[in-house]
Amino acid sequence: MSLTNAPVLVTKNLTLRGPQKSDLPALTQFVGSERMEKLGWAGSEGDAWRGFIAGIGHWQWHGYGFFVIEDNTTHQPIGRTGILNHIDWPEPELAYHMFDGFEGKSLCYEAAVAVRAWAGSLGLSPLISMIVPRNTRSLALAARLGAVEETRKQHDGEEAIILRHLPHDHPTAQAQLAEVMP
Repeated sequence: MSLTNAPVLVTKNLTLRGPQKSDLPALTQFVGSERMEKLGWAGSEGDAWRGFIAGIGHWQWHGYGFFVIEDNTTHQPIGRTGILNHIDWPEPELAYHMFDGFEGKSLCYEAAVAVRAWAGSLGLSPLISMIVPRNTRSLALAARLGAVEETRKQHDGEEAIILRHLPHDHPTAQAQLAEVMP
């Protein structure tokens, strides 16, 4: 049972849905992973729990937030993507991450394309992504989605690149959506 009012979005390979209690172990493993440690963001079980609960509250506050990315074949949670707008964010952000073992398969791209289209249905202007320069995989995905750098700013004590995504109705965005839909 979903803990939020999140809609369900379905693509060729994925179901994007609201978080469920059963998703916490996968998120906890990701938060404490070696990959997160290399990026300087590894956290504890408590950090994962607080992030999970904050994500539920984000849906209640904004009406949008992180979807859990579920594989349509295994029904396993494999990552998260969605729209974040924390108190210190300049505007709504298209955010994404895949759990260990699910990177490099174009699944995050598929999920992000679906979320960008859904953001358009909410009437949101083209989303941003805030990515630190060392997160090269996220930067590569943003480029694949057609996002372009607008500026750089300090955020949480680090330089962040602010990229602007295509509007949901841009011809390239529409072609990408057609590519990932069933």
